[in-house]
Amino acid sequence: MKLQRNGRSKALAIGAMALVSSLSLAACGSDNNTNTASGGSNGSSAAAAAINCGKAGTLLGAGSTAQAPAIDVWKTNFGSSCSGTTVNYSGGGSGAGVQQFNQGKVAFAGSDFALKPADVDASKAVCTGGKAIDLPMVAGLVSLVYNVEGVDNLVLDGPTAAKVFDSQITKWNDPAIAALNPGAKLPDAEIQTFHRSDDSGTTFNLTSYFAKTSGGAWSAEPSKAWKGKGGQSANGSAGVSAQIKQVKNSIGYAELSYAQTNNLKSAKIATGAAQPVEATAANAANTIASSTVSGTDGDLALSLDYGTKADNAYPIVLVTYEIACDKGNKAETLDTLKSFLAYTISDGAQKSIGDKGYVPMPAAIGDKVKAAVGTLA
Repeated sequence: MKLQRNGRSKALAIGAMALVSSLSLAACGSDNNTNTASGGSNGSSAAAAAINCGKAGTLLGAGSTAQAPAIDVWKTNFGSSCSGTTVNYSGGGSGAGVQQFNQGKVAFAGSDFALKPADVDASKAVCTGGKAIDLPMVAGLVSLVYNVEGVDNLVLDGPTAAKVFDSQITKWNDPAIAALNPGAKLPDAEIQTFHRSDDSGTTFNLTSYFAKTSGGAWSAEPSKAWKGKGGQSANGSAGVSAQIKQVKNSIGYAELSYAQTNNLKSAKIATGAAQPVEATAANAANTIASSTVSGTDGDLALSLDYGTKADNAYPIVLVTYEIACDKGNKAETLDTLKSFLAYTISDGAQKSIGDKGYVPMPAAIGDKVKAAVGTLA
């Protein structure tokens, strides 16, 4: 079912700002060991939120680096509220997380792309009597981060950005870039591009945008593995961000949280809207609010509108899923898994990551996730 969205751009922008800034708090979780955690961990502005703790122990997760800053906030809040419980989450990328989940090494995985049919089939070996499902938990955007001396307001569009990352455009003063940036002092310098070396949902979302908007300039299918020509690689969003910060005349891609942490500039995107769209959480919220649930049989995978032309709608968005078994989760961690995921989708937890560059999950989606978490077995 398509989520509600006002067709007028002004009203849409107002609604998105309300989504980002004014969520109320809610209780969540299982029946055991109710405690209260207050916010402020890891620099977040989390408000107090009731956390119903599961059984004491260690809960293991792995995968997406896009959601790592959010998980850092959540696991600290959850652990401080729930005595004897520790949530350990390792990055390594979405591909590695799904692989570890299907090997039975972690209780949940983080992935910036929905499970493929082959992944679901493989999960049946560890989800006894069930299968893995996608639970959308973290919403955000992919910034095109750049370091070009003298250029503060870079504008790119789908075809031009795709050609840059595929080494079809190699100079910063190329006519295609100049046409999008009249008056800018673009240097006569080689473009240094950086991409992810690991299988990454961030890469999948960026290449999904290229596939939708480049007019054929990006010939490869959307993929978690980098398929572009040329460029240099770095591990994780942190690695790409570090390279952009150090290397002049460079461009790469990372989640907004990494752009903010590293004080990197983000390109505006010319989408066909009245004005190029800035990479902000509020503008990403406009796009995410128009998403639809495409998953079936309990799976909540979303369809995102990378080709949006609505005013104030940033197109390169991502949703990170927590991957868990619908049935057949390990008995020793099931209670804690449900408690932690119920906390992370709560309004208070979603609000707590706003200052990390994330977008609170729209209520229509969040309510479905809350219901799904409650049925995990």
